[in-house]
Amino acid sequence: MTAYRKNPEALADLSPEQYRVTQKNGTEPAFQNAFWDHKEDGLYVDIVSGEPLFTSSDKFDSGCGWPSFTKPVEPDHIIARTDTTHGMRRVEVRSKHGESHLGHVFPDGPPETGGLRYCINSASLRFIPVDDLEAEGYGDYKHLFAG
Repeated sequence: MTAYRKNPEALADLSPEQYRVTQKNGTEPAFQNAFWDHKEDGLYVDIVSGEPLFTSSDKFDSGCGWPSFTKPVEPDHIIARTDTTHGMRRVEVRSKHGESHLGHVFPDGPPETGGLRYCINSASLRFIPVDDLEAEGYGDYKHLFAG
């Protein structure tokens, strides 16, 4: 089992936008982010800790302009907490080990997959294509993808 943690080297390598989103609870612009319409098969991991968060198999087009997922690949890697900023009551999701702000979870996802929509900032994610899973140390997740 890999020990995931908030990695100082990864923090130092973050772009200003990635830092603002993950460390300052920011939100990137809708439809102007790397993964909102990304369709390649693979694994999305925390940009700071590398902990596995979501797969392309659980990604869907919600029309909101951010990557949306029905569930995390490792539920233990997600922390949910109440967010009352901006005059709203929402559920914020953060990575457990990286302590990164990821986005929010809403109860308006596809009913057939549990009804949740994890609305996640691309800036908090690093994408690992299926063909690179082994080389990147995520070979245990390859079985989640057909072919």
